Amino acid sequence: MKRLGERIKRKRESLHMQLNELSAKVGVSSSALSQIEKAKAFPSIVTLKSIADSLYTSVGELIGENEILTNNPLVKFDQKSFVEKNESGASLFLLSNHGNGKQMDTFLIDLEPGAETRGIMKNHPGQEFCFLLKGKVEFKLDDKSYVLEKHDSFYFNSGRSHSVINIAGSNSQFLLIVTPPENM
Repeated sequence: MKRLGERIKRKRESLHMQLNELSAKVGVSSSALSQIEKAKAFPSIVTLKSIADSLYTSVGELIGENEILTNNPLVKFDQKSFVEKNESGASLFLLSNHGNGKQMDTFLIDLEPGAETRGIMKNHPGQEFCFLLKGKVEFKLDDKSYVLEKHDSFYFNSGRSHSVINIAGSNSQFLLIVTPPENM
């Protein structure tokens, strides 16, 4: 609760807004807002939403939703987050922490022999970068095919039709960087 008050005060001050100015916008007394900023009182959800709107931010920002990304940029490999697996044997893992301020998403795609990325890699506005960590894959972009081997990379506009199939006899893995971030 203390951190919430600190975030509200910090945001208010960064906008050069006086306590009484914010309290008038929110519809609470200056005393009540002061108590919230000092963590001596906790706002209702409605008041918190009004504070966030008046500070041109989100409730998530005020409660520290994005601090995990800011305060903890490290994700150990064994802490990667499983996202989904399709029926052919392609698995998608998120390699970074969640955060609303992200401008890209970073994934690891693991393909069992013969697996393809149908349903895992999607067409969307933006760009993608792939780096093959191990194995051998066939990358299809529109009507053209490319064979990627270990340490090859591929960069393309992700609005184009694209898919990847593992043509190695063992698992293949590649790093996928997507911008703008997808809403998973």
